[in-house]
Amino acid sequence: MANQKRLFLLDAYALIFRGYYALIKNPRVNSKGMDTSAILGFMNSLLDVIKREKPDHLAVAFDKEGSTVRTEMYPQYKAHRDETPEAIKIAVPWIQKILEAMHIPSIELAGCEADDLIGTLAKQAEKEGYQVFMVTPDKDYAQLVSENVFMYRPARLGNGIEIWGVPEVLERFGIERTEQVIDFLGMMGDAVDNIPGLPGVGEVTAKKFLKEFGSMENLLANTDKISGKMREKIEANAPLGILSKQLATIICDCDVKFNEEDFELSKPDGPKVEELFRELEFRRMAEQFNTLFFASGNGTYQSAETSGLAPTKTIVKNEQQFGLFDQINGDDDEQISANAYKTLADTEHFYQSVEGDFAIKLLVNNLLKQKVVSFDTETTGIDPILAELVGLSFSWEAGKGFYVPVPEDQTAAKELVDKFRPFFESETIEKVGQNAKYDLKILSNYNIVVKGKLFDTMLAHYLINPDMRHGMDVLAETYLQYSPKPIEDLIGKKGKGQKTMREVTLEEIKEYASEDADVTLQLKDKFAPILDQTDTRKLFDEIEVPLVQVLADMEMEGISLDTAFLTDLSTEFAADIQSLEMKIYEAAGEKFNLGSPKQLGEILFDKMKIGGAKQKKTKTGQYATGEEILSYLALSSPFVQDILDWRQLVKLQSTYVTALPGQVCAKTNRVHTDYMQAVAATGRLSSNNPNLQNIPIRTERGRLIRKAFIARDENHTLLSADYSQIELRIIAALSGEQNMIDAFKNGEDIHKSTAAKVFNVALEEVTREQRSHAKTVNFGIIYGVSAFGLSNQTSLTRSESAALIEAYYKSYPQLRNYISEQIELAREQGFVSTISGRRRYLKDINSANQVVRGAAERNAVNAPIQGSAADIIKIAMINIHKKLTSENWKSKMLLQVHDELVFDVHNDELERIKPLIQHEMENAYSLSVPLEVDMGTGRNWLEAH
Repeated sequence: MANQKRLFLLDAYALIFRGYYALIKNPRVNSKGMDTSAILGFMNSLLDVIKREKPDHLAVAFDKEGSTVRTEMYPQYKAHRDETPEAIKIAVPWIQKILEAMHIPSIELAGCEADDLIGTLAKQAEKEGYQVFMVTPDKDYAQLVSENVFMYRPARLGNGIEIWGVPEVLERFGIERTEQVIDFLGMMGDAVDNIPGLPGVGEVTAKKFLKEFGSMENLLANTDKISGKMREKIEANAPLGILSKQLATIICDCDVKFNEEDFELSKPDGPKVEELFRELEFRRMAEQFNTLFFASGNGTYQSAETSGLAPTKTIVKNEQQFGLFDQINGDDDEQISANAYKTLADTEHFYQSVEGDFAIKLLVNNLLKQKVVSFDTETTGIDPILAELVGLSFSWEAGKGFYVPVPEDQTAAKELVDKFRPFFESETIEKVGQNAKYDLKILSNYNIVVKGKLFDTMLAHYLINPDMRHGMDVLAETYLQYSPKPIEDLIGKKGKGQKTMREVTLEEIKEYASEDADVTLQLKDKFAPILDQTDTRKLFDEIEVPLVQVLADMEMEGISLDTAFLTDLSTEFAADIQSLEMKIYEAAGEKFNLGSPKQLGEILFDKMKIGGAKQKKTKTGQYATGEEILSYLALSSPFVQDILDWRQLVKLQSTYVTALPGQVCAKTNRVHTDYMQAVAATGRLSSNNPNLQNIPIRTERGRLIRKAFIARDENHTLLSADYSQIELRIIAALSGEQNMIDAFKNGEDIHKSTAAKVFNVALEEVTREQRSHAKTVNFGIIYGVSAFGLSNQTSLTRSESAALIEAYYKSYPQLRNYISEQIELAREQGFVSTISGRRRYLKDINSANQVVRGAAERNAVNAPIQGSAADIIKIAMINIHKKLTSENWKSKMLLQVHDELVFDVHNDELERIKPLIQHEMENAYSLSVPLEVDMGTGRNWLEAH
């Protein structure tokens, strides 16, 4: 039917769990320390369905107290499931509040599961002429699919949505009728729900049986047609098969009623939803919600946050179209008050533009009288190498700000900026900035060096709450309940039509720029006392802030690139890629899309039967072909190794070989990476454009990329200084493990020394393979390596790996104690710290869910190790930079990658600078084990390393 109404029924818990685990490695944590991943994941799915499908009717089903029918039938049903993670328990009441505010019904019934509620409602609605879409990733729902009932599997990890109708279900399960899905599930069983199934029957066998027998009952009635042990197993477990089918059957007669009027998607309570989003700190989602449901115009609700208007609005119900709905039905006017963030429009402020010699002189004199001043730069673009100053803004009192427009003529601009030199170079005035590194780089183009104490609000918040976002808008809304004016309001959205700040009127830019400086100053006042309360003030003042200028100088310096070499390498890689493809196709016996995980999985596991019968599948039903799985299979399959080699080559080609030349700055003819201090919670630096941290060094072809980074000219040489096994030295020192400390003090090869202990052989008798295994354990222990993980990384069996780990702990007994102590400490105080007091907060350390708790426990051990290594190299960078600058060396520090520093050294200074760098790096921090640095030099980075 062309006008057939559509009902969408969402399985709440399936979507909540999916959202939570999708973000498990990078959870969304707000300023209150609350993990909002589960709520965010569910809401993303809900809003995506509404945006894509514009449904007529919609409801959300929740489980409540499990399934009474199934637990009576089989007490062990779902008995083995882990405890629900706390973040999900917390999420459900919040989600139900949001649904209530959105006027979307939540369906739950004690003793009934969501799939039963959805099944019941779906069949009722189908009888009333509806098309029904069951929104869930759970394949069990396939049994309900019919002509007008569909499975709607939401988009995930780059894959689009999937809608399964009858043809898709029949093809996916290899069956003739959708009801046979129940037989399929009953035969296979379900480890997650603890449905036993028939012993020895997996997916392939279940499909085969259904093709031959059609149903569970018919299979059990014809076991004489099955031979061998399989027949014995099935006959012995026939009652278990029938029970499993019953447990897998979705109940469609629950005590719930589809009420067309209740389920109709109607106008939400905008202010109430926005209030909940604000409490959760879902700024972007609030904008998406407002755009989705309330298009701008008369008679529409628009939040203060997204409109920039005063927070109290009058909304008139009339026939005006909304963003989602065809029209609003209603008669009476309705007054709605939105408790939105404050904005420029409703906040008293005094912002002034300052022009002319006399006014500028007055402003500079006033600046020089202050103890603390916040400043900001407005520029023509985001690339600090190419951007020009448009204006400067200052604030030293909340609610007040001054904006100085800078002329386009660069000679005049430098003359004007120079008038502020006394302020910027004053040692007694504390300067405040948000992401101050950018401003320092811009000012360096005008020969201004910012001196004196610096307070960067982005970095302060990074230490206070490392897992949260640190942008000024988010911080202002979270800590000041204030929403700054978006830059898009001035220059428009990204794209061809976007203006530059030069094209913005003076009045607009004055308000915008002064607000930035004002808000940053207010954030400083909020964050300064928290740094003291969390004992991170010293880390902030002595490491993170001094590093800002160091990184700014490194980034502005950049590094030379041999583009001709990359052109040749691209040709070589292209030939190697083509050669590998032909070799793979020949071995496979056919051509296929190597970049398609689905096609690759079918070739590997269906056609070539690599790795045995049972292979892991993703939730979409295709074979998992991730690097971890293929690396394990490659140990015994040259074919799989060829595929891994192909993948690496393709990635190197696209990410580096062809991309790097495009990242050479036209102005400097050098590559300028951007180091980000406030990204990794461990304290390590991240780099971007290009990402130097991810250049692989363990493979020959990966190492070739480093050959493209070259010294400035024939008068310079690249020098690489790399900490030797710094993480192992740190763990030895922090744990107080004397055997390990002694090995380092005696200058022993730590991996060889470990191998001698765990394999109980003399040091000189250690084989290369034994050393390799010991090395894997040495580094793996930091990350909580298991026997299973170790066996995947080595040629050892799982039992051999378990024995090796046990022997390792016997050799280093204090290490095991340290790991236990760290976990216990984290449980008590909720965080662990590095040698410099950098905190890693572990909100899940006491979780009842074993998977979630295990991840937090591993972080409790490795965060202080990784973070301390990051602290040490940062200290070394600060000290080296100070000497190079104060002593006027011609040599420059260019790159920091993991535990390595790279320098462009003038040849005249080479022999003198080596001991300086070595001394500063080895003495950056005093541990009970010596720090050692390996050095190398060369015309390019590969030679130097």
